Amino acid sequence: MEIVGKVVRLGNLTEGQSARGPWRKQELIIETEEQYPRTVCLICWTNQIEEIQHFAPGQTIKAQIEISSREFNGKWYTDVRVWRFDPVGATAPAAAPAPQQMHQTPPAAPAAAPAQDYFPPADQGSVDDLPF
Repeated sequence: MEIVGKVVRLGNLTEGQSARGPWRKQELIIETEEQYPRTVCLICWTNQIEEIQHFAPGQTIKAQIEISSREFNGKWYTDVRVWRFDPVGATAPAAAPAPQQMHQTPPAAPAAAPAQDYFPPADQGSVDDLPF
């Protein structure tokens, strides 16, 4: 998956030791460039920590991400892990991810369908035009 957003700040740096050796992870907080922006905490591991130190607040970045969840003692934890950053040039227009890039779209919906097309049409006898 891919996410585009502006850097808000660097988050916590965590270090530890595992059976495979030392590890480090750091949070990178971004805000998406959608009509209704979302704040997302990206998890960057050892090989990306050096790269994110050069990001400035307000800089637009594009990240290839993987979302994974795991359960521990009856509680679920979700990580948005980065596996690659792509620069977003100042000369190229920064394209915000469409809602269908952030969420799975229904199979019948066209790729460029606006968000309101995701809801089924209202019943003919219904006076209320809300989809829920």
